[in-house]
Amino acid sequence: MRVVIAEDNALLREGLVLLLTSSGHEVVAVVGTGPDILPAVLEHRPDVAVLDVRMPPGFRDEGLRAALEARERIPGLPVLVLSQYVEESYAAELLGGGSSGVGYLLKDRVGRVDEFLDALERVAAGGTALDPEVVTELLTRRRDTPLDSLTPREREVLELMAEGHDNTTIAKTLVVTERSVSKHIGNVFLKLGLPPSDSGHRRVLAVLAYLAHTPK
Repeated sequence: MRVVIAEDNALLREGLVLLLTSSGHEVVAVVGTGPDILPAVLEHRPDVAVLDVRMPPGFRDEGLRAALEARERIPGLPVLVLSQYVEESYAAELLGGGSSGVGYLLKDRVGRVDEFLDALERVAAGGTALDPEVVTELLTRRRDTPLDSLTPREREVLELMAEGHDNTTIAKTLVVTERSVSKHIGNVFLKLGLPPSDSGHRRVLAVLAYLAHTPK
């Protein structure tokens, strides 16, 4: 897998390079500022881009802006965004368009190597990867919404769906049957007013888009 990395922290940047190369992936470009991201992505057209949200020179949302522009220029480009904190507006903007191949992880997730690599590969394959803490924020910051009608089990299923897990993984995690998971998912879609879909990443993105645009 060919990867472009955009990270201004030299230690984390080199750590990502070492982690990815030692895992058999090819890092085709490494940049440390926001303006360098788009040219690198357009030149190398990687299988996935790993981008920090806040990059020089402004340390605001340069990485996110570059990610959104890159996906406009290269439709379907898989992008995994890293952030130091849960920044709901950034997650909503990236995920709210209903596109595949997107992820939003907190930086401390990189230290959990297996989880990080699994998320990266899932995004590169066109799926989604949303940090569990981000999911929790999206679910708990909203009041008086259809989410309130979900049962505790349905909320658990929704959180695992939003993280990008398939029905089999959800069933194993919750120690229930896949049939039960399918039933819970059907109830979730019904209560949220969303049509059910057999496409994993699309159903997750539909839910995330709904959450992202639900008033707080």
